[in-house]
Amino acid sequence: MATNHSSDDESTRLYHPYQSYELPIKAQHLYKLPTSPEYLFTEESLKKRRSWGENLTFYAGTAYLGGSVAGAASGVISGVKSFEYGDTAKLKINRVLNSSGHKGRSLGCRIGAVGLIYAGIESGVVAYMDRDDVWTSVVAGLGTGAVFRAARGVRSAAVAGALGGMVAGGVVAGKQVLKRYAHI
Repeated sequence: MATNHSSDDESTRLYHPYQSYELPIKAQHLYKLPTSPEYLFTEESLKKRRSWGENLTFYAGTAYLGGSVAGAASGVISGVKSFEYGDTAKLKINRVLNSSGHKGRSLGCRIGAVGLIYAGIESGVVAYMDRDDVWTSVVAGLGTGAVFRAARGVRSAAVAGALGGMVAGGVVAGKQVLKRYAHI
């Protein structure tokens, strides 16, 4: 029901709540609604980043979803490989569903935990350093790898931390390349 009119103020739009009823309503009774996002405090409008809660939900959710889909695909393949001669169609479907469900759940939880740790460390680093750049993601990747594999020993944590930092740096660099050349 909102219509854009070119007027002297481009940051608002006119809202006519009774437009579909075709009632004769004068223009002064229309509402001027802002077109830009509204913020309670000016500091919120200066930030170009998600909050820590949104960040946590996004990373953990996408990691869990991606891990579950990859695990389910792997489970389908292992379920098909486990077919035996003489299995009925019902038994074959059962093997595939059980295998894909088990592997999807376990990989989804593992990767979701990595996403949760990464989001927490990244939000902590951003809050501590008060800036968000490439190095923030690299440090978060280092910390995530080290924390995720800390129970297996210092050497395993150091190797996983180095791999996590390289993966996070590669993802950020790839994102910058896509922004520059792919125009998505």
